[in-house]
Amino acid sequence: MRYSRYKSIVHKAAAIGIGTLLLASGLSGCTSGKKQEIETIQLSVWGDERSVPLLEEGIAEFQALHADEVVIDYTISLEGEDTCKDTILNDPEHAADIFSFADDQFDELYRAGVLHAVTEDADAVIEAVGGKDTAIADVVTVDGSVYAYPMTAGNGYFLYYNKAYYKDSDLKTLDQILDVAAKNNKKFTMDFNNGWYIYSYFQGAGLTLNLSEDGLTNECNWNAKNTTYTGVDVAEAMLAIAGHPGFVNLGDDGFVEGVQSGEIIAGVNGAWNAGKVEEAWGDDYGAVMLPTYTLDGDQVQMYSFAGYKLMGISAYSAYPEWSMRLAEYLTNEENQIKRFEAIGECPVNVKAAQSEEVQKAPAVAAFADQSEYANVQRVASPFWDAAGKFGITIAGQNSGNRDLQELLDETVTEITKKAEATTESE
Repeated sequence: MRYSRYKSIVHKAAAIGIGTLLLASGLSGCTSGKKQEIETIQLSVWGDERSVPLLEEGIAEFQALHADEVVIDYTISLEGEDTCKDTILNDPEHAADIFSFADDQFDELYRAGVLHAVTEDADAVIEAVGGKDTAIADVVTVDGSVYAYPMTAGNGYFLYYNKAYYKDSDLKTLDQILDVAAKNNKKFTMDFNNGWYIYSYFQGAGLTLNLSEDGLTNECNWNAKNTTYTGVDVAEAMLAIAGHPGFVNLGDDGFVEGVQSGEIIAGVNGAWNAGKVEEAWGDDYGAVMLPTYTLDGDQVQMYSFAGYKLMGISAYSAYPEWSMRLAEYLTNEENQIKRFEAIGECPVNVKAAQSEEVQKAPAVAAFADQSEYANVQRVASPFWDAAGKFGITIAGQNSGNRDLQELLDETVTEITKKAEATTESE
């Protein structure tokens, strides 16, 4: 998922007073009569705006647990998951010690040599998310070594709906969802400007998008002519959806605003907005897996991307051991539950995901059901602009009357062009 872009320093814990207090405490507790040395370290942490209170609380708890070993003088700065990779690669040596990023950035960060391998408790980290055979273990593991801490599993999407308008039987097909919205002078929304979402239609049709082995190019057959469902079939289906009176093309902010205003009664979006939807709809809040859509006269299941958020350690950190210990704590079972409760992000830790607090949430159940029809996001960067440009044309009802096959050929050419290579810093 591509998040809003922002970066600024928001917190500085100078820790002079705290450090003095902890040091004095450590010295007075020494029974041997010898001075107990307590290390003072400086750590920088990056996270998004919603995570700042969680990071502050977690670091304070971690500090208390290790008060007789270390004084942490820390800085928290805002860095969105979408910008983290670019910011790091622009100046790797000045990256934060600990940073959060979306899993689709892992390959480039790893190839650039900026991720410190997890050398403490790596087996326990993987076991906590279900073991080495899970998708998330595959994401963070290279040649048997772990290079990031799994933090959330909620970077995917499903269908939100308002129970005041929809019965369970209405939610099976997108046709019915659109018809109910139009009948009530309301709207269903999905972001056609974003390749992350329109992937749903092509993958449902059996057309593929994959990252090549070189890690710099995509393999894509969205323009296929001789498959069971062709690229033109998908484009025509999307045009029909975009032209339906019950449809409106809105991005993330527009979705939330529409839910709050009452205009939107159903929409495809992610778990990060579950709290806002529930607040707006109250007891009428519902969430389920994606429906089918009409493709060349058939009903075809919509797919989705599934993604994770990870926490990494800079290869340039002056304190990698303490950074690893802190990152492991910030992504443990308890803190993943806290993150879910505070900002609605689904845990990837198995015990956290099975907790009562998490299991009773409609968004989590919807995400779990959709997971059968979801693929881990692995694409090179040229995909985003090319797919977004295609989606804008479709959302605009192809006002220029472009030949759909030519439009798809052009889109695939752009999707499959080579991305700029990232090399390891000297």
